[in-house]
Amino acid sequence: METIYKIPLILEPQPEGGFTVTSPLLPELITEGDTVEEVMENVKDALRAVLELYEDMGRPIPPALRQATDETRFMLESAVVI
Repeated sequence: METIYKIPLILEPQPEGGFTVTSPLLPELITEGDTVEEVMENVKDALRAVLELYEDMGRPIPPALRQATDETRFMLESAVVI
């Protein structure tokens, strides 16, 4: 079963194109992508790596990084390109 994490992300457009993504909650999470769709896929991989790093180091996951369940209602702010 998949876990849904609620995590703030900052997408910063790059002059050469694409985006760099960071999270104020997890400073170790840094990734990039050419499109928003690519960025969001890369964030999944980066988040998995950061969570594994925390586990390996015995560091607790920040409490603000909340896990949502299928029954949890949460707000999602998203970029929509039309």
